[in-house]
Amino acid sequence: MALSEFEKQRVEKIFSAYSESKVPLHVSDRFRVEFEIKGTEIKLFESRPHELEKSNWVSHKVARFIKNNKLNVWQLYYADRNGRWRLFEPFSENKDIEKLLDEVERDSSGCFWG
Repeated sequence: MALSEFEKQRVEKIFSAYSESKVPLHVSDRFRVEFEIKGTEIKLFESRPHELEKSNWVSHKVARFIKNNKLNVWQLYYADRNGRWRLFEPFSENKDIEKLLDEVERDSSGCFWG
């Protein structure tokens, strides 16, 4: 089941503001933080121009948020070194996606931003 239109708009607003705040204007041609919403899932990416083909951007997984509608909670995942999504422990779920996004920003374990 997809997110409600209200929740989708709320999430887009939260993640747009986060992405914009993460990248200073003077480096926006060298670094982007982007997100994708699909169904009940939001993926957060870091993108940079390709080393040789500067017009092509390469994206790296940062975080994945999945809404569990039955429990009405969001679950937080990180990408391991092989690009597989792993549940982030010990702070793996919360009803408020902003608290999980704060955890990604805090990155106390270094698994999101390195």
